[in-house]
Amino acid sequence: MRIGILGAGAMADALATQWARKGHQVRIGARTPAKAVALADRIGHGAAGGTLREAAEFGEAVLLAVWHEGVQDVLREAGPLEGRVLIDCTNPMEPPFERLKTAGGPSAARRIADATGARVVKAFNTCHESVWRMTPPVFAGRPLGVPLCGDDEDALAVVRGLVTDLGCVPMDGGSLERAGLLEAATAFMVGLWTAGEDPAAMLPPPEYAGGDPARTSEDPRATELAG
Repeated sequence: MRIGILGAGAMADALATQWARKGHQVRIGARTPAKAVALADRIGHGAAGGTLREAAEFGEAVLLAVWHEGVQDVLREAGPLEGRVLIDCTNPMEPPFERLKTAGGPSAARRIADATGARVVKAFNTCHESVWRMTPPVFAGRPLGVPLCGDDEDALAVVRGLVTDLGCVPMDGGSLERAGLLEAATAFMVGLWTAGEDPAAMLPPPEYAGGDPARTSEDPRATELAG
């Protein structure tokens, strides 16, 4: 697959490197094209670098991998993206992670979709770039799950394949309207990590999601309350 990468920072580096190694054709674009060329040279595997517009025009799928503050400028320079598969891994948050920069309005993903007309899929926004460099990201024997939010099934299928290429497991996060929940959940988890807490500790195993299985099977009232 041809993948265009908008941005030449750490996230762009991590994901583009993995996909290039898997045999995808990667073209990186940056506001300073020389940075994109230098990154492509480091990645190798046939990767190329140049302008944002060149990367956007090249990709069957396009990854938006820039800081939230630079999104609108990058999208303007990238040119038309209407109808394209656009993967949004941005996070509209800032320390101390008490609020989102999009608070009170649409999610970052929805704003990107409205501004471009692209088939946006929210993905790859929950982890530090170093996690995406792991081959593969597996913890305690379990591959990393990657939640996806999007409205277009064909676009979601494309991104599921790219998730699988990393050795990860795609997770159905629902429609693009739920991307705001994913962005907020990421900010909340980052706040916990920053405070030295383990967010995984707040979630019981899936079989306990509706309550203690032993109690709900014995007490009809518990089952009713859980439902």
